[in-house]
Amino acid sequence: MKLNYPASVKIVEVGPRDGLQNEKQLINIADKLRLIDELAQSGLTFIEAGSFVSPKWVPQMADSADIFRQLIRHPEVTYSALTPNLQGYANACLADADEVAIFGAASESFSQKNINCSISESLQRFEPVLEQAKKDKKPVRGYISCVLGCPYEGEVSPQKVAEVAKQLLDMGCYEISLGDTIGVGTPYKSQKMLETVQKVIPNNKIAVHFHDTYGQALANILVALQQGINIVDSAVAGLGGCPYAKGASGNVATEDVIFMLNGMGIETGVDLNKLVLAGQNIMQALGRTSTSKVANAMLN
Repeated sequence: MKLNYPASVKIVEVGPRDGLQNEKQLINIADKLRLIDELAQSGLTFIEAGSFVSPKWVPQMADSADIFRQLIRHPEVTYSALTPNLQGYANACLADADEVAIFGAASESFSQKNINCSISESLQRFEPVLEQAKKDKKPVRGYISCVLGCPYEGEVSPQKVAEVAKQLLDMGCYEISLGDTIGVGTPYKSQKMLETVQKVIPNNKIAVHFHDTYGQALANILVALQQGINIVDSAVAGLGGCPYAKGASGNVATEDVIFMLNGMGIETGVDLNKLVLAGQNIMQALGRTSTSKVANAMLN
């Protein structure tokens, strides 16, 4: 059976934001800036560089405004920021973020525990952000958490994922990233969820964001590629951790994704050796070893 894989894949590097935000030790701004620059130098063209949330909730991201002001901007790179509300959006604009992201959930329990409101209420909160972004011609990306399972309610209906995705698209998000927040998705479940979402959203608007908690991320990405999806979120060195699964690895490692895509003849524009070096440097700063199997194999 011949499968029509995409000729190229856009990698959305989330390490500097989604990857670092759960780190307990405060990370030196110089180390963060070095990481972002080395990621850009490796050929990654989309980097999530920070988050304009309340420092009370995410102290690790308190320096995001300084990060955006001090980073070396590569003209071909989009530097994005997570913005939970209009104040966050305004701060992101002041710091000259190229685009912003908002986030919802496919699980009512997760939405209540995470942001103290229902899914529909959370989406209503984002309406002013999207209205202002439209006036400013600022692109907005939408994230959906818990698309394949929730730490509080278990299974999540693919139909619910599709509903939230469609709402975010209709509100003005140009791309929807489907996040397996706790990493419980398997290829079969991923296929069913993606098929349901594809009924209401065009393929070129869908991104996948798999955590590797149970070691299923690459298999799930392969399923997404087989279904014609060519936008993948990942974090260098597998940064991220999952606060709901003790000791679990976080995002799928960008190095592992690139190695797989290279082996399939799929173009990414990323230099794997430079990427491995970027991962090695940030992990040294954190005093830990990378969770990327490819990085560890290449470095050994």
